[in-house]
Amino acid sequence: MSVHVLKSPLALEWPAERLGNLPNALEQLHHWAQTTPLHTALRHKRQGQWYAWRWIDALRDVERLADGLRQQGFDEQSRLALSGAFEPNLLLLALAAQAIGGQVLTLADDLEPEALQQHLWRIRPTHAYTQDRQQVRHWQSANLLDFAPLLGPIDPTQHLVRWWQPSGETALWSEEGTHWEGGLAVVLEQWLNSGHGLAFPESLASARRDRSEVAPTGLLLSPARLQHLADEIESRLAPHGTWRRRLCDWAIAHPQSGLRRLLKNRVRKLLGFQRLAYIWQPHKSTPSPVWLAEFKRDIA
Repeated sequence: MSVHVLKSPLALEWPAERLGNLPNALEQLHHWAQTTPLHTALRHKRQGQWYAWRWIDALRDVERLADGLRQQGFDEQSRLALSGAFEPNLLLLALAAQAIGGQVLTLADDLEPEALQQHLWRIRPTHAYTQDRQQVRHWQSANLLDFAPLLGPIDPTQHLVRWWQPSGETALWSEEGTHWEGGLAVVLEQWLNSGHGLAFPESLASARRDRSEVAPTGLLLSPARLQHLADEIESRLAPHGTWRRRLCDWAIAHPQSGLRRLLKNRVRKLLGFQRLAYIWQPHKSTPSPVWLAEFKRDIA
């Protein structure tokens, strides 16, 4: 394995970006592990089963991963490239690399092989991690890491949740990946600042079903993904020009309408938003789609 010494700052262009130093991230992780050690920090559905990490589990995994990275030659001069869906492995690995003092870079997870090769050559990572098995061979030149050996010996069922009732638990929700520019920093900051649990679907294809099972209290989604949800709502409404659609539009335009409340409750249940109380938005954002604007108005 070769380690490149960083003699000058690396110039990056999207779809590659650097995860800037999150100055209080590790302190916040320690804080939640000390004050609420047994509360749920992370939740992820894998092969149809929900897995959960308590705050104390998350801290211990970051410490194990940091040790594993050091054994792989990762140090303050190293670059770790990450690509894939946001989920516990990726987040904890990013925090472990930052704990050592190395750089964390992300590459969009929807790149074609040729573009991927070009960006890998440009950013020259010393270590890399991706979940996409179809892309693994294109990452071999980047010292691809296997997550399990980094973590060390651990009971694979340790985090398995055999029964779970979310009704009394706050839960942030993300169904994004490294294709969201700036997204990893948003997710880490919102999660660690709030101390709320953070949940992820098994895949984008199962996101609506998995989201309904979690019934999240907060959304950490990009503007593009929020628009996707709005389009999903639109696709399930009656076609424009029909009497049923005119009735829907009338109901939304009349705040005191009982039908309006009924429609919003049905849409909330459809999307798994029964408990929704928070939607993350960038400081400069475009107007929200009409249904999401309705949810935000309720929250306010």
